[in-house]
Amino acid sequence: MQPPIQIAEKFNMTEDAALSAGASLVDLGAFIEMPGPRFEAMHPRFTAVNMYKRMCEREGIKFGRNKKVDAIGAMLEDAYDDARTK
Repeated sequence: MQPPIQIAEKFNMTEDAALSAGASLVDLGAFIEMPGPRFEAMHPRFTAVNMYKRMCEREGIKFGRNKKVDAIGAMLEDAYDDARTK
């Protein structure tokens, strides 16, 4: 979990910009907001599906399984696992 101040420092942005970016990623389905506020990235497979589902809702597209979306989540899985174990 990362608080906005750590995100801001890492990406050379203001804390308000980091908070706004984190909130946007929560709205898009990529992050989970934790108390504090803090943000936690979800597993790529869940993130890809959540973001696709929310896009379908916004665009009025019928949501269903999408092999391309599943493949994106699978491709990012190793990098995510490597980052989580360091």
